[in-house]
Amino acid sequence: MGSQGKKKGLIIVNTGHGKGKTSSALGVTLRALGYDFKVSIIQFTKGSWKTGEERIAKKLGPNYEIISMGLGFTWLSKDIKKDEQKAKEAWRLGHEKIMSGAYQIVVLDEITYAINYGFISIKDVLHTLNNKPTLLHVIITGRDAPKELIEIADLVTEMTLVKHPYQKGVMAQRGIEF
Repeated sequence: MGSQGKKKGLIIVNTGHGKGKTSSALGVTLRALGYDFKVSIIQFTKGSWKTGEERIAKKLGPNYEIISMGLGFTWLSKDIKKDEQKAKEAWRLGHEKIMSGAYQIVVLDEITYAINYGFISIKDVLHTLNNKPTLLHVIITGRDAPKELIEIADLVTEMTLVKHPYQKGVMAQRGIEF
């Protein structure tokens, strides 16, 4: 079909237990920025520390925004109600960005955790995705993507963990994992 086929905003899901879900989404957004796409990235768990992508976002210009809404990893939480509140806020913002018509790509980074913990409704997420602007691309990342998301997605990639330095006690590396 090549470039002669129909145009459609894709729903892309990057899931699995291997590294690379967010990295892949960021790679797509960087490529899109080269075509002057407007990009919004909502991070659902990141926020308790500064990431490399946050540091570079301001330098990439007004078409590229990263909004970190989380309090860190939910499984390390000391106040799960606060995590739930932040997830709901992140989802409200994500929904707003998706429906605004102002972007060509919206990334919902690590939203699967908020869904799987029951912080936000899968039905709400599906409703928004089914009613998004026609040409908007939405990228969803996170482990254990619900089957309903996989079913409506146009592209699903599962990152499989084969080997990771953490298994040998090597901590997350700046510039690689964050």
